[in-house]
Amino acid sequence: MNGAAKGALIGGVFLAMLGGAGYGVYSLVGDAGGSDAKNTSATGPVTPAKGTGPVSDKDAAATAKAFFAAWSAGDARAGADLTNNPAEAQGALGDLTTKAYVSKVSITPGAQTGTTVSYSVAAEVTYEGVTKPLAYESKLTVVRGNTTGLPLVDWQPSVLHPQLQKGEKLRGGAPADPPVKAVDRKHRELTAEKYPSLRPVLDSLRATYGERLGGKSGAELWIEPVAQEAPRRTLLTLVEGTPGEIETVLDADVQAAAERAVLKFPQASVVAVQPSTGNILAIADHRADGFPASLSGARAPGSTMKIVTGAMLLDRGLVAAGKVAECPAEVSWEGRTFKNLKGFKLDGKTFATSFAQSCNTAFIKQIKPVGDIDALPKEAREVFGIGAGIEWKVGVPTVDGKVPDATGPAAAAAYIGQGQIQMNPLTMASITATARTGVFRQPVVVKASLDGRRLAKASRSMKPSVAAQLVRMMKLTATEGTARGAMSAVGGSDKGAKTGSAEVDGAQSPDSWFTGFSGDVAAAAMVEGGGHGSDAAGPIVAAVLNAG
Repeated sequence: MNGAAKGALIGGVFLAMLGGAGYGVYSLVGDAGGSDAKNTSATGPVTPAKGTGPVSDKDAAATAKAFFAAWSAGDARAGADLTNNPAEAQGALGDLTTKAYVSKVSITPGAQTGTTVSYSVAAEVTYEGVTKPLAYESKLTVVRGNTTGLPLVDWQPSVLHPQLQKGEKLRGGAPADPPVKAVDRKHRELTAEKYPSLRPVLDSLRATYGERLGGKSGAELWIEPVAQEAPRRTLLTLVEGTPGEIETVLDADVQAAAERAVLKFPQASVVAVQPSTGNILAIADHRADGFPASLSGARAPGSTMKIVTGAMLLDRGLVAAGKVAECPAEVSWEGRTFKNLKGFKLDGKTFATSFAQSCNTAFIKQIKPVGDIDALPKEAREVFGIGAGIEWKVGVPTVDGKVPDATGPAAAAAYIGQGQIQMNPLTMASITATARTGVFRQPVVVKASLDGRRLAKASRSMKPSVAAQLVRMMKLTATEGTARGAMSAVGGSDKGAKTGSAEVDGAQSPDSWFTGFSGDVAAAAMVEGGGHGSDAAGPIVAAVLNAG
């Protein structure tokens, strides 16, 4: 494949050296083999300084300049020799032309911060006579070579494209999986362009159902995943294929609200579920790494887990919403002390108030009366459909929640959603949906009737008295408790919620968790490092509930 590329290099040092001048035209050669090229650029040879210690900004600029020139020229060998992983870099750079069909590249200036250089890439992809533009931004970092002492580009797949992760590759051509046209429950089309968070969902639906729906492949550029069962991620469509249509249970209006809501916070995710059916109404993520934490995250959910713990305690008759429960400032269990936020305590207040004010100690004090170490895992498994031996089949890949057996301090931590408990917005939205109706209905993106898959089931429904008290406590939380601020924006009186914040080792701020319901919509959100539940996750859930 022949083509041409303008290479424009980046960084204040480069621009000063060039006096603002542009670069010549480089043709991309599809050869990842040897080359006589040295570290050169449009302005002459570049010789970064060999040495020890930190790389200087000037040497980082010179190294990046030479790397960009080699990349623009399609010289995989020269570019790879400027990295700290020549073997991997040479293969990836060579594959750009031979397997990804990139026919032209232009790299334009961006900012340089120390040894990290940002840049914009304007490329063209050509396959069987069809050419389409591809534009994106990325960055690289220059480090000192361990053996050579030279400044070298720290090779990461994201150097070529920001969405590439370790082991993944750029590929082009006619993919094996035909495209699908996904529609929502009201037959409105769902596209990744209009709803960016749905891209991994749509890719998964395509990989699973595309062939059986009778579609025909076109031509594309995609990211080839490491795991064979993982879906390809389409980056660019060159020739439209003929899609097969697949009906989801998503709701375009709720999805649009979820997309807008997560944009307000970095590292934010939200899922909305219809309690009466288990249908997933919306899935949204706003993350720099593109990871679908909404469905595949696995992090401690903090005090939102008190919904399950509260149900277990009510189920065993150890507490009642209207009865007084102890809430001291702190409590110890098996040598570890647990405290309430800012050391607050509640004297002579009901368990419902402790739930609404998120009193940790009121829950942990019940461990001894409960007695059984498997009480919480058993409640999660039997009533909420979460735990060992239960596998959800949603229609797209998900990570199931974990509530393992625990002893000692870990058991106390589990009662308040810390320790070994792992959840994501999908599982927490389902927990809230189960609390809302008293019945677990496994969430789905596409109906089970599409492919006959067997959905997970809980072994029993929640006792009516427990469900009534749990809903009452969640409503109190929304109107008078820690969720009042966020839920005040949700219309109507039939609403409930629970806040949570989860400490993460090494993080400056806790994860923000919030889950709630309004009518026949339940939603849960998580913002990594977002602080208290009502601060970040709360407004996201409120916006989604209003849309539902």
